[in-house]
Amino acid sequence: MRVTQLVALLLFSVFGVAHPGGAPAAEQNSPLYRQITKLDSQLFEAYNHCELEKFGSLVSDDIEFYHDKTGLSVGKDKLLEALRQNICNKVTRELVAGSIEVYPLNGYGAVEIGVHRFRHPLEGNIVAGEAKFIHLWHEENGGWKVTRIISFDHETVKAK
Repeated sequence: MRVTQLVALLLFSVFGVAHPGGAPAAEQNSPLYRQITKLDSQLFEAYNHCELEKFGSLVSDDIEFYHDKTGLSVGKDKLLEALRQNICNKVTRELVAGSIEVYPLNGYGAVEIGVHRFRHPLEGNIVAGEAKFIHLWHEENGGWKVTRIISFDHETVKAK
């Protein structure tokens, strides 16, 4: 199955849950929403500062990362190496304020949907682009880990 088909299937599955009668998005003041947004902050604080050990502690060993431009990456080691080579000290991520939605997954996880923006700090911190993302978080053994990441709809934006 092609990556685009997998992304479409996952998007359909996620948004199928969000229809009327499905699980509503968590309220911003709910414990689940606060937990997931805190984890998002920790994950991307590590991403932005090339703290790969910390980043790795928040993703599953069998992480699947789907990117509409670069394709599929499977496994924590492969993802961390890609971050080391392509992201560290070259790109930072910032969350677009107010874009996060969190949906509960029947007591075992959550789906986080949002929009993020990327900057190039070595090029005057210009805005390089913006994209939508979906993170699938699983709660296991008292901790949370991202098991699937989908980053899509990448577009170049004018400097902000």
